[in-house]
Amino acid sequence: MPLMARLPVPARRLQFPRGPFGYTVQRDLPVTMPDGVTLLADRYAPAGVPDPPTILVRTPYGRRGVPAVMAGLPFVPFGFQLVVQSARGTFGSGGEFDPLGSEQEDGLATVEWLRRQSWFGGSFATYGASYLGYSSWALAAGAGPELKAMSAQITASSFRDAAYVGGSFALETVLMWSDLTARQERRLGMVNGALLSRRRARRAARTGRPLAELDSLATGAAVRFYQDLLVNSEPGADYWRTRDFTATVGEVAAPVTLLGGWYDIFLPWQLKDYAALRAAGKRPYLTIGPWWHSDARHGVVAMRESLAWFRAHLRGDFSGLRAHPVRVYVTGARQWRDYLDWPPPSMRHHRWHLHPGYGLGEEGPQAAPPSRYRFDPAHPTPALTGPSLLGSCKPVDQRPLERRPDVLVFTSAPLRHDLDVIGPVSAELYVRSDREHTDFMTRLCDVAPDGTSLNVCEGGLRLRPGDPPADADGIRRVTVELWPAGHRFRRGHRIRVHVASGAFPLVAANPGTGEPLGSAAARVGAHQEVFHDPDHPSAILLPVVERSAERTVDDPEAVEDC
Repeated sequence: MPLMARLPVPARRLQFPRGPFGYTVQRDLPVTMPDGVTLLADRYAPAGVPDPPTILVRTPYGRRGVPAVMAGLPFVPFGFQLVVQSARGTFGSGGEFDPLGSEQEDGLATVEWLRRQSWFGGSFATYGASYLGYSSWALAAGAGPELKAMSAQITASSFRDAAYVGGSFALETVLMWSDLTARQERRLGMVNGALLSRRRARRAARTGRPLAELDSLATGAAVRFYQDLLVNSEPGADYWRTRDFTATVGEVAAPVTLLGGWYDIFLPWQLKDYAALRAAGKRPYLTIGPWWHSDARHGVVAMRESLAWFRAHLRGDFSGLRAHPVRVYVTGARQWRDYLDWPPPSMRHHRWHLHPGYGLGEEGPQAAPPSRYRFDPAHPTPALTGPSLLGSCKPVDQRPLERRPDVLVFTSAPLRHDLDVIGPVSAELYVRSDREHTDFMTRLCDVAPDGTSLNVCEGGLRLRPGDPPADADGIRRVTVELWPAGHRFRRGHRIRVHVASGAFPLVAANPGTGEPLGSAAARVGAHQEVFHDPDHPSAILLPVVERSAERTVDDPEAVEDC
């Protein structure tokens, strides 16, 4: 079948070279690991191209059909050869699939094998989204001078913090991925998983059974990865020592380009990778669009930008690179913006204080008693949407949630001018709870003149005894890191902030008892107080960018606002 016919329609808009082209395939190339296990790889090479540069992709999701397309097959007509290797224990590769656990050792052994091949021209790049990008980070610092470029999308150098968002277990995402990988090699496994894993995960979560039982309820059997994450949630757990590559990001010599989405599960940590590269004196590129993790729309953008990146750093053709390294899509403004760095250099944080009567404003805090609510872990506060692995995570109207008694809602007056919020968002809260073990969630929303309240970003924090410490009155000052944002609040719209203690099933409900994560069965309600007086100035910190500092990009194919 011709290569063009294999591609999804958006990928066909990559403006492939004119005229006929062909490629050869070598299937099931054996690659022997240091422990004797053999991994399998497929090599796709463009016909008639001498010494083509290599793109290496290591994946647990398969090497043929749609997985091959997603792994970079569209690059082959442009004169690159593609090597797609199945991770240990998947799709014919030997050994046991231990997610995240063997990617560095196996990746570096594969690079050594690559160097010995007669068809290897001496330079290669890595490419991939999600797990494929993570496996690129695993080998990048030790790959040697032959690694000339790296392109990673919707991913990070460590998945640990995404599994325990603010210290709370990311139940839906971890359960969905466990279900997906447990079924993927069955007939129609990936299709079945993509369509039904979220439904199975939510059905299992709603049973109220202890977390350690939910993988069996969703998949039919215990899943090692899911169980490992339940018992290794504490910071510093040895389990993560060989699975966290954040410490080596700054050592990566190859030029790196990153692509993320405002609603992607990995965005906060992808931006930490960007910051680590900048701190090491590197000049990575960064693109953030209005996408979520499984959003097909970012695929064509990733291929286009990666192709320009590979042409520049593997072939010396820099004509396709944009002048500004950072490009972000601003929701609400429906525009792409170019900046010299992230966060935008002109960004300044503005404090919007929680006010009595559930107001919100830049005026200082006012004398008032705290706002109160009760959180019941047996009936946890739901999340209507939010960053998750599969399915749509686009913003939705939050008014049904705002009517609940366990959600505090603080709203500003209508804005007199447009307000561009672009950068890291956080909330500084002064809270008191009658439970030492409890959670606090914060969400930022945009309220339209008709009352529609769309979520912009959110985040949470799990509190433990003494962390953070309380004052003599039992009040704790906490900082909740929300997802970064790139959004315009339009004139006439209002800014809204939620404070709650649950976002179920995105994160598991805190039972309030301090029992081990997996086996906790008892649930105790929490009485929560949020203070917002002059001595306790609770506020959300919004990163404001003046419009005069922006460079607007007119793009006829810009993604429509969600």
